[in-house]
Amino acid sequence: MFHLISFLTGALLSVMILINGRLTERIGLYQATAVIHLAGVLFSLFASWLRKEKPLPRSRSPWWFYLGGVIGVYTALANNFAFGKITLTSIVALGLLGQTMASLVIDTTGWLGMTRRPFRKSTLIGLVFCFAGIGIMLDHSVLEAVLAVWMSFGTGISIVISRSINARLAERIGPLPGSFVNHLTGLPVAYALVLLTAKNQPPVSYPGGPQSWVYLGGVLGVVAVMLFNILVPRISQFHLTVLSFVGQVFTGFFIDLFVGGFAADASFWGGLLIAAGIALNLGLEYKASRKAGPSPSS
Repeated sequence: MFHLISFLTGALLSVMILINGRLTERIGLYQATAVIHLAGVLFSLFASWLRKEKPLPRSRSPWWFYLGGVIGVYTALANNFAFGKITLTSIVALGLLGQTMASLVIDTTGWLGMTRRPFRKSTLIGLVFCFAGIGIMLDHSVLEAVLAVWMSFGTGISIVISRSINARLAERIGPLPGSFVNHLTGLPVAYALVLLTAKNQPPVSYPGGPQSWVYLGGVLGVVAVMLFNILVPRISQFHLTVLSFVGQVFTGFFIDLFVGGFAADASFWGGLLIAAGIALNLGLEYKASRKAGPSPSS
């Protein structure tokens, strides 16, 4: 069940990225990042009120448990820096590579207090397919902008670290309050960036009326962080990374098909290869678990 939820979380992320992209086109990256965090804070407060749940319960948690949202701001900045310097497909591929490597390190070492999951032979099959898919998605542009390449790779690492930290905090205060803290801690950083770049930005007009749907990205972000808070302790980081990526790729395919912009490009074929690898990986693990008898979910 958690594997299916991981896939659906990736699908949710694809829709969220589309909505956030539309907002960014209208008001700019830094303003959009701040608005998205503000929308996330307000929605999580409202959801907490509906659930009669304290949005910020007392917790004797280490200070670094509250850094998930701050690290998340770096993700947006790094993607923005790389955009235009290397292709979008390469940005996605390098981000996935960073996520994959960070996921394997956390799974095998138990870093950040995560459940330690020994490396399995079946994981190697999924890993080979994953690297092959990434190889298909990379192109010559990665040879021309070394800093952008490293920042895109770092984005993948930051995603895994951020969701792991958020999950540790959520274990103590709950998935919804954990999502609230993620957006709340990222909010001042995002607004500080708006102030620092204000002189270089043209005046913006904030969408309203029928265009107000562009503010829903923050709402979906709250749901996505909540789902990751639930999923991270329950399945391996590697499976979570790859399944959510596959969900993003195929949802993106249907979105592009709907708006008439689909092209069977490197992202699609690379995603298809990765999907085949993870399906084979999960199939082998299921077969092995049937032979071994009941065992804890991985």
